[in-house]
Amino acid sequence: MTHLPYIITSYGLAIGLALFLSIGAALRLRRDRARLAALEATRGAGRARGTGQGETA
Repeated sequence: MTHLPYIITSYGLAIGLALFLSIGAALRLRRDRARLAALEATRGAGRARGTGQGETA
């Protein structure tokens, strides 16, 4: 009996898991960058109006 099916399956699972985790991380990074940009935009608007809270120049 050959071990080739088990070896191929284990490599397939390892690659699949790595892809799953990588895609999840990329999607979270994209979402969080958009949230950060929105937060910085609102902070920048607050500074322009002079409503910065506790910040020193």
